[in-house]
Amino acid sequence: MHADEIALVRSSWAKVSETADETGALFYKRLFQANPELRPLFKGEMDEQGHKLMRMIDRAVGALDDLEPLDRVIRMMGARHSGYGVCDDDYIKFGAALMWTLERDLGDDFTPATRAAWASVFRDLAGLMQEGAEM
Repeated sequence: MHADEIALVRSSWAKVSETADETGALFYKRLFQANPELRPLFKGEMDEQGHKLMRMIDRAVGALDDLEPLDRVIRMMGARHSGYGVCDDDYIKFGAALMWTLERDLGDDFTPATRAAWASVFRDLAGLMQEGAEM
C-alpha cells in the first residue's frame, strides 16, 4: 500500500473506531440481512464477535506499514474460519458488508479514494486469510 492509502484508512478508521461496538453490530446486521445463509456459521454471542472483529481491524490498521508481524495470525485466522465453513465466496460477501458499514458510518468522508484504500486493505487481508485456509 502507498503511504497516502494508509493515511486514508487510518484517518477514517479513527472516526469509525469511536463507535466500535455499534459499528461491529451494524456490520453483522448488514452481513446477515444480505446473506442469511452465513448466520449459521456464527455460534457465539454476536456482541463478542463484533468486539473481536473491531479489535482485529484495529490491529491490522495499526500494522499497515508492515503486516508481516500479523501475517501468521491472519493466516491462522483464515484456517480457523475455513474450519467453520467459510469459503472463498464468503469473503466477497464480508467485504461488501464491510464497505457498506464504512460508508454508512463515514458518510461523505467515505470518498472514492477512501473506498479504494479500504478495498486494497481488505483484498490484502482476505488474501492472507484465504492462503491460511489452504494450508
